[in-house]
Amino acid sequence: MLYHKLIEKIEMLGNSFDSISEERKKLLIELSDYIANKLKEEKDVSLTFICTHNSRRSHISQIWAQTAAEYYNLPNIKCYSGGTEATAFNPRAVKAMTKAGFKIEKKDDSDNPVYLVYYSDDRDPIECFSKVYSDEYNPQKDFAAIMTCSDADANCPVVFGAEARFPIRYDDPKEFDGTELEESKYDERVEQIGREMLLLLNIVKNGKY
Repeated sequence: MLYHKLIEKIEMLGNSFDSISEERKKLLIELSDYIANKLKEEKDVSLTFICTHNSRRSHISQIWAQTAAEYYNLPNIKCYSGGTEATAFNPRAVKAMTKAGFKIEKKDDSDNPVYLVYYSDDRDPIECFSKVYSDEYNPQKDFAAIMTCSDADANCPVVFGAEARFPIRYDDPKEFDGTELEESKYDERVEQIGREMLLLLNIVKNGKY
């Protein structure tokens, strides 16, 4: 079972699907069609979320999408993330996800530490660290590439191994690092991505929104 605080956050986000623009909903419906068709064929679905540094938006998207798959009981969906280069899962993003209700453990103190992200005590954690999208940890073929930033979308014209590609871009909260708006902007991005990943898999599960 998902953590109580996380369920409260999910229910709050689910009650605000109407705040998602029709333009954004169209992008999510296109991805939902891909996922639903794979599931109808009784195939596993691999989603790799990609941004330049695999530091903020792609990790947040991966975690929320995997959590939404659990929430909607869609066990054949597996979510991953990567970048066009590797840096680290940004601590500000880690803090914002913890605030949203996830339990996160830092496994080591390297420049690119591994974080274990828990959404339930009944499920294995999501192992998060920065990596290029083609890292051996990620699927090498038959996956959907979801481009979460315009830079990665523009600088990565071909995502090798991907059978489909979807541009679902988010503004980078990094722009507010070190400012008085930092915490609120990270929280805002976490909620936006969570809301959209929940709507995405709600459509897959129920065929509508």
